[in-house]
Amino acid sequence: MSCYPALFFLSGQLIRYKELGAVTFECHQCGECCSHLGLVHSIRKDLGNFHFIVYNQYTSDETEVSVDPDKHELFLDKSIFAKLPEACPFFRHMPGSEKAYCTVHLTRPDICQDFSCWRMLILNHTGRRVGRVMFRRSLVTEDAFLNRIWEECIDPLPDTDDTLWDKKVVRIITQAGYTVRQ
Repeated sequence: MSCYPALFFLSGQLIRYKELGAVTFECHQCGECCSHLGLVHSIRKDLGNFHFIVYNQYTSDETEVSVDPDKHELFLDKSIFAKLPEACPFFRHMPGSEKAYCTVHLTRPDICQDFSCWRMLILNHTGRRVGRVMFRRSLVTEDAFLNRIWEECIDPLPDTDDTLWDKKVVRIITQAGYTVRQ
């Protein structure tokens, strides 16, 4: 297999920065991170007045959270669960848009505070997500061809600065027929 290095495009609004080495995490409020977190987080107890105990199914941690004062009305709108039944119990879309919000953002559990989404999103020729490059330069995929490209062409890349590495990876992946979003 010959190795090729592509171009990314950014969309959305910058919400929060999180420094991970030289890489800056930009949240675009897509909601991808929270759309299945109902499988992890559940409301253990309603303490009243928009205060709750959240239970993490994996770690058994319990965290007290409060709905942000400016998001009480948004929290009361439960329509998101018709479309995304596995969503986090505090996840909402702003009515009339696809912009995602965490209604307990100010007091969200530690696991949510530490989350850094993906560095690159990889789509196949139909636009279906087939892989994610995480911030520590690791690939998450079930696509055998993409995994082979990663092992043969990307893993051997020298440990250069992040900007140069990203450009090389994008070029390789796009020349193999994928689309990359950054």
